[in-house]
Amino acid sequence: MMNVIQSHIMRMTVGMLACVMMCACMEWNYGKVEDFDSPDRGLFIVNEGNFQYGNATLSFYNPATDSVDNEVFFRANGMKLGDVAQSMTIHDGLAWVVVNHSHVVFAIDVDTYRERGRIAGLTSPRYIHFVSDTKAYITQLWDNRIAVVDPTRYEITGYIDVPAMNQATGSTEQMVQVGRYVYVNCWSYQNRILKIDTTTDAVVDELTVGKQPNSLVADKYNRLWTITDGGYEGSPEGQERPALYCINLGVFEVDAKYEFYMGDTPSELAINGEGDAIYWINNDVWRMPVEDTRLPLRPLVRNRTTLYYGLTVDPETDEVYIADAIDYQQPGMVYRYSADGVLKDSFTVGITPGAFCWKR
Repeated sequence: MMNVIQSHIMRMTVGMLACVMMCACMEWNYGKVEDFDSPDRGLFIVNEGNFQYGNATLSFYNPATDSVDNEVFFRANGMKLGDVAQSMTIHDGLAWVVVNHSHVVFAIDVDTYRERGRIAGLTSPRYIHFVSDTKAYITQLWDNRIAVVDPTRYEITGYIDVPAMNQATGSTEQMVQVGRYVYVNCWSYQNRILKIDTTTDAVVDELTVGKQPNSLVADKYNRLWTITDGGYEGSPEGQERPALYCINLGVFEVDAKYEFYMGDTPSELAINGEGDAIYWINNDVWRMPVEDTRLPLRPLVRNRTTLYYGLTVDPETDEVYIADAIDYQQPGMVYRYSADGVLKDSFTVGITPGAFCWKR
C-alpha cells in the first residue's frame, strides 16, 4: 500500500511526464448520452483515474437520499473525462473540472453535467480560482507560470510569472483569496506561499514556510493555514519534520507553527463552513479548532487500515467525507461521518477519488 508521500511522488511523476508527452492528446470520442437533472445541493467527487489510462471520472452524491451517480460526465456527454482529473470549482452555475494530463479544463452545467466549453493549451493544470466573472487563475505543475484566463471566452489571456521557480521541478497549487489578494502554495520541491495582486496579476510578495506546503485554507479571522509534508527521504531538497502553519495576513508572517513527528504525512487541509475548525489527513483524520494552541491528541476518525486520499467537510452540517483510494486500481470508496466522527454512510465511486466540490 502506498503512503501519502508516495502518492505525492506519483502525482509529481504524472505532471513531469505530462510535459514530456504534450503531443499525446486525448481523443474525445462522442457516443450515446443521458439526460440528468441533479438536485440543488450535493457533492461532486473527482476521481483521478490512472495515469495514461484516460479513465478519470466524475461522481455526484446526494446526501438527502444517500444516493450516488457515477461516471456522470461520460453519461451526460458521451465521451470520457480524460487523463488524471485533479480538481473542480463551481462558479456561476458552471462546474470547472481540471484534467491534469489532458491539459484541459472543462466547464459543465452543474445540473445536467453537459459540457458548455473548455480551456485548452495548458501545460499541466492543477486548480482554477475565479477572481471575477471575466477573469480566473489556473495553477500548473512543472510550469513557472500561472495562467490567466477569460472564462467567458474559454481563452488564456496571459500569464503570471512566478519568481525563482524552477520549471523542471516547481508547481503552484491551491488558491485562497482574501480581499484583493490571492494566496498560492508552491508545493513540489518548494517552500513558499505567494501573494498575488489581482489588480495587476503579479506576484507582490512571498513567505517562506516548511518544505512542500500541500494545501491551503483561510479561517473566519482571515488567517491563512497551510500544512507541509516535509519532503521525503532521499529528496534532493532534503527532509524535515512536517508542520501546520498559521499565517497573519495583515503582516504576512507566520503567527504559529505546530510540528508533527518526522515521517508523518499530513495533507488535505480542509475547513468547515463557519471557518472555525480545520481538518487534515495524517493516516487518521484530525480536527482542530482554529483558536486552539496545540495539535489535537486524538483523531476524529481513525484509519480503517486503508488509504485515505481526499477530505472535505460539509459547509452546512460539519459532516466529514473521506475519499479512500484503496489501491489506486479498483473503484474507490467515500465514507461519510457525522460531525463527531460516527460513520453514517459509505459508497463506491471511481478509481482514485482525490477531490471534492460542493454544489449548494
